[in-house]
This record gives sequence, C-alpha cells and structure tokens, in this order.
Amino acid sequence: MKRGFYTIMSAQFFSSLADNALFVAAVELIRSGGGAEWQRAALVPMFALFYVILAPFVGAFADAQPKGKVMFISNAIKMLGCLLMLVGTHPLMAYAVVGLGAASYSPAKYGILTELLPASQLVKANGWIEGLTIASIILGVLLGGQLVGHQVSSMLLSFDFPYINTGIHTPPQAAIVVLIFVYALAAWFNLRIPLTGVEMRPMSRTYLELVPDFLSCNSRLWRDKLGQISLATTTLFWGVSGNLKYIVLAWSALALGYSTTQASSLVGVVAIGTAVGAVVASLRMRLDTATRVIPMGIAMGVLVILMNYIHNVWIAAPFLILLGGLGGFLVVPMNALLQHRGHNLMGAGRSIAVQNFNEQACILILGAFYSLSTGLGLSAFGAITTFGVVVAFMMWMIRRWYKHNCIKYRDEIEHLLAIARNDNLHG
Repeated sequence: MKRGFYTIMSAQFFSSLADNALFVAAVELIRSGGGAEWQRAALVPMFALFYVILAPFVGAFADAQPKGKVMFISNAIKMLGCLLMLVGTHPLMAYAVVGLGAASYSPAKYGILTELLPASQLVKANGWIEGLTIASIILGVLLGGQLVGHQVSSMLLSFDFPYINTGIHTPPQAAIVVLIFVYALAAWFNLRIPLTGVEMRPMSRTYLELVPDFLSCNSRLWRDKLGQISLATTTLFWGVSGNLKYIVLAWSALALGYSTTQASSLVGVVAIGTAVGAVVASLRMRLDTATRVIPMGIAMGVLVILMNYIHNVWIAAPFLILLGGLGGFLVVPMNALLQHRGHNLMGAGRSIAVQNFNEQACILILGAFYSLSTGLGLSAFGAITTFGVVVAFMMWMIRRWYKHNCIKYRDEIEHLLAIARNDNLHG
C-alpha cells in the first residue's frame, strides 16, 4: 500500500473511535437525564438524518476539494456537536450535528481510496479499512462504556480547576470532554493526508442544480446490473448494522440485566466477529466473485431473531461473534464491487454519496421503525423479532431479484464481471 493509505487509516480509526464512544455516552446522557427508551433508540436514526438530507451535496463537495481537507472540516463539525451536548442542547439534536460531520466525512474517506489505489487493491484496502473501522467500534464502545462507568468517571470528575466552573458534573459530560480531544487527534491526521493528484471537479454555484445531478447518479447506479445488486445488499447490511449496536444494548439490559458499561462490551463482541469476517473476505474474495455472499444476509436476519432465546453470556458471546462475522464477510466484497462500479460510472465522491444516501436512509427507516415500536409499547424482544423478520425477508427478496437478473441479463452481467476481473488482475 502507498504511504498515504496508513495516514488515512489512522485518521479513520480515531474519528470512528470517538463516534462509537460518543454513542454510548449519549445513551447514558439521555438515560441519566430521565429520557424515555424511544429517545435512546432514536439516536441511531438522528445520526443518519443528515446523510439523507445532504446526500446531493456532500459527494460533490468531496470531489471539489482535497479529501484530507474535507475530512478535517468534518471532524471539526463533530467537535461542535460534542460542545452542544455540553452546553445543554438536547442530546438528540446535538448528535444529529455529529451525524452532519460524519455525512460529509464518509464520501472523502472512501472516495480517496479509488484515487490513491489501483482497482486490484480495492478489496484488500476495503478489508483493512473495514477491519480497522470495526476495531475502532470495538475499542470505541468499550472506551465509551468505561468513560461513563463509575471508576473512570469518578477520576475524571475529580479534576478541579481553581476559579473555573467547567459545568462538567456528570459521567457522560466528562466522557464527552475526553472525546473532543480524540476528534482533535483525528483532525491532526487529516491534515497530514497527501494530495493524490486527481483533478478536482468544481461544484455548481447554484446548489439546487446538484439535486438533479445527484438523482441522476442515484438512478444510474440503480440501473447498472452490478451496481443495483451491490447497492441493495450493502444498503440493507448497514441498515441492520447501524441499528444493531443499540439493539444489543437494549437486549443485553433485558436478557442479561447488564448496565450500559457492561452492555457496551457485547457490542464490541459483535464488532470482533465483523472484523474477522472482513479480514477473511479481503483475503479470499475478488471483485468478480462478490455476488456469491448474498445468502449470508438472510442468515443475519435469522440470527437476530434467535437472540431472543439467549439468556447466558457464555452462549451470547460466540453467537454475537458469528453474527458479526457473517456481516463482515458479506459487506467487504460487495462494498468493493459497489465502489468499482460507482467510480467508473460517476466518480468516487458522488458514488459514495449515493451509497451513503441509500444506506443511511435504510438506517433511518429501520431505526425509526424500531423506535416507534418501543414507543408504542412493544417489548424489546418483540421489536427484535419483528426487526429480524423484516431483514431476512428483504435479503431473500434481493437474492431472488439477483437470480432473476442473472437469467434475464446474463450476457451483460457476465461482461461487467469480466471487466471487474480484468481490473482486479491488471489495475
């Protein structure tokens, strides 16, 4: 890998570490403030909100600026969201601002890979990026759980500055202060990301002109025979994964009687499995064989339902590792295939923005569905069962859709796979 790739990985690691630790801190901030269960569940769709609203603009912005600069600005916005939480803004609103930073960060984070690396290294690069992201999820939720736990928070709150009233009085507030410094470290790495030499694509001066351009890119990717299947699969996967971290928190509290600090360790267990699956996929899969992993999505939905029957942590841990492993093995090759098609069709930043729009819209819809279910009085067990059924059914429909397309558009799909195979070997 080129040297700049490791700087990108470092920046991504610390930014994602803070994102995931902040989620745990925000959950505890709402819980300690007397917020309802549905408000804690609503953190997930609120984070996804700006991914959907700003999708027509962030991809074009990422293509118009050096991507290291875009990532720096995005981390600054995340720090602003943390400060809003500290000054008393409702956590849901402040967390949405953090989501705004994440929405502008993602097209640059993934788009720079296609600018820096040849197609032959995309699956491997995605494996490392996803594996490192999962590692940051593991450490992030563990860090967040420890920061709001009694032992570490007591130490943080014991710091006293003479003649200065910081207004930091609770464990979640102390945790957020620490995470501001983690975001600052990520921003420092952003400034060290090298220029790739790729020509920038200027944004339109009339922002409304970007909307039909985005809609055209979205339509183009959905019409592409490989783009549509990879986009549908990754969309549903991230819709599930985005909500799974809260579902595991709610399930572990109900089934195992865990506190937020204890439950955060189980979210990390899922991430361990995902990391293993991502690394194995990066070693064994190629662009032209990516579509073979689709049935694993159906198995993920079934496993989510089976969570309801587990009440022992020694069974839960390997079960959650298996659940995460299936997801990691599923998403890496499909993500690489989607990036490959998107880069060829419309450019890296715009294709990632289209991908984010669809994936985060799925997170928002599934998250809103889960929050509404709990808000209407459905138990966590009932909401999890319904969630799993929906996921398994939708993945089954995607598989049927792909098999139908394989018959109807066999020559076109074989031609596109041949292009992917050639790029993988000679890129």
